[in-house]
Amino acid sequence: MQLLSSRGSSIPQLLLAGLALSNPGLAIPVEDSPRQYLLAGLELPPKYSKKTKSPYNPDYRDPFDRPVDSIGEKLDPLPYRNGLGASVLGPWNWERSRQSPDLVRPPSTDHGDMKNMRWSFADSHVRIEEQEGGWTRQTTVRELGSSVDLASVNMRLDKGVIRELHWHKEAEWAYVLDGEVRITAIDYEGGNFIDDLKTGDLWYFPSGVPHSLQGLGENGTEFLLIFDDGAFSEESTFILSDWLAHTPKSVISKNFNLAPEVFEHLPKNEKYIFQGSYPGSLKDEQPTGKNVKKSKYNFSHRMLEQEPKITSGGEVRITDSKNFPISKTVAAAHVTIQPGAIREMHWHPNADEWNFFLKGRARVTIFAAQGTARTFDYIQGDVGIVPRNMGHFVENIGDEPIEMLEVFKADEFRDFSLFQWMGETPKKLVVDHLFQDDPKNGEIFWNKVKNAEKDEVTLPDPEKGMGSDGAREL
Repeated sequence: MQLLSSRGSSIPQLLLAGLALSNPGLAIPVEDSPRQYLLAGLELPPKYSKKTKSPYNPDYRDPFDRPVDSIGEKLDPLPYRNGLGASVLGPWNWERSRQSPDLVRPPSTDHGDMKNMRWSFADSHVRIEEQEGGWTRQTTVRELGSSVDLASVNMRLDKGVIRELHWHKEAEWAYVLDGEVRITAIDYEGGNFIDDLKTGDLWYFPSGVPHSLQGLGENGTEFLLIFDDGAFSEESTFILSDWLAHTPKSVISKNFNLAPEVFEHLPKNEKYIFQGSYPGSLKDEQPTGKNVKKSKYNFSHRMLEQEPKITSGGEVRITDSKNFPISKTVAAAHVTIQPGAIREMHWHPNADEWNFFLKGRARVTIFAAQGTARTFDYIQGDVGIVPRNMGHFVENIGDEPIEMLEVFKADEFRDFSLFQWMGETPKKLVVDHLFQDDPKNGEIFWNKVKNAEKDEVTLPDPEKGMGSDGAREL
């Protein structure tokens, strides 16, 4: 027996559906989605009928464009909105649709043409090759065309595995996603640096600074690397073994003042990622030669150990050159957004915002002026872009906290709060702009914003923020 599937209906399938209609007592397996029931000529189950609370049917009405958590509610998005749209009859990727419900059924406020601002690391090519105990994958301007300022690499190193000594043209900023990692470097004055980092810690290496990374602990480490050029490629790294493999042995011999035979068994090409000897303690591994000196710079930072700003709907930690002085080209914020809360409406005047979602499910609408706005949805492992000065918010549409990084090619974190702006503008000017024909609600609005409280992650009162009548069936 051939069952109905998301790929369409074959002749045997349609015959089975007809048999089911003529004999209601005969149970025919049908994939649980509105499209398959319609294709089979079957009535929709109650959850897909006009009595359902699902927004993906022609009778559903919601004048407030509320978010829909398609993943959490296990819904199949369809292009219906307030009586507009139609069902889907052709091929359809339900899994992708659930991840981006606001592309399938965008809010009524979306309008105009906007570049794609979302990419999932799940769609990035993973480099394994002959590496021992590690892998990498990258998201650059080649994968996400709107990511012009920053590029990223997600890297995994198992226990004792080394990302070999190397350097880049671009500065490197990193966030430890999990596990433990040892970093080493030398600064521009020849001072050495070595440190062990854990989940939530950062490092930053300016352009050209040579460094290495090694996984520690039983499970090694995984981290996110950010480079201050969207066109960066992990393939363009300057690697120690690659350099020596392409330098005459006679030159290497002269450089180190040793016989050429000493270098007979150097690697023939780059090692890149390889299993190394497990290191001892920081004290044991510290170089001790008579001309060795320690760096006066700190290339690492404990971001999650910062005292957070507690807001009504979450927490914010900001790390930039003010509290991490070495990080001159990358600033960042770690933001936690509780269920039902939003990262308030705001914009950034000094750089594009590059987002990485560590946990949770989010809805983001980007306003690009000229009547243009588009809504995107993000889950863990996704990258988002908001171009400089474009207004936006981040709304938690799921049942767990959102954890996200906001990263900028800038020395300082800067943003403008819409709420704060309204409160620090003369009352008559604000009311004339927004409530000229509605003075009663203008007074209510002014009393709310007049104290100009900046609340980066806002938890609204559900009794006031969602409207009194709510979504309804007609």
